[in-house]
Amino acid sequence: MHSIDIGLSHVAFFIRNLDTSIRFYQQFANMTVVHRREAAGDIQAVAWMSDLSRPFALVLVESDTLRDTPLGPHGHLGVACRSREEVDRLAEQAQHLGILRSPPKDGGNPVGYWAYIADPDGNTLEISCGQEIAFTIYNT
Repeated sequence: MHSIDIGLSHVAFFIRNLDTSIRFYQQFANMTVVHRREAAGDIQAVAWMSDLSRPFALVLVESDTLRDTPLGPHGHLGVACRSREEVDRLAEQAQHLGILRSPPKDGGNPVGYWAYIADPDGNTLEISCGQEIAFTIYNT
């Protein structure tokens, strides 16, 4: 028996090239495609991506004609990394690709160590280590 999804379940973006966006979120957010389908009309294809840690998906909707206002420069998706070294490694890769928006910074407690990266459609992805979201939520 399947449970019913409740709460925040997904964020969706129009994107220009599904394969390019999939590669970006695989590389920088450790996500994998959990659903993919072709579509018709103004939408060519759709992919759901997840880090498989919770019932939450990033929905990428490929369209040649439809566009969203990009998320950012401050509005962003946040992805927690296992270590500061992982943040540094991903930020270095982003710098090499010319997509690093903000180099790693230590924001102190509870913000942690973070950097901003631009995705292929101009949305901002934050990679971080040491944010205390779970601690804060479960202790309220």
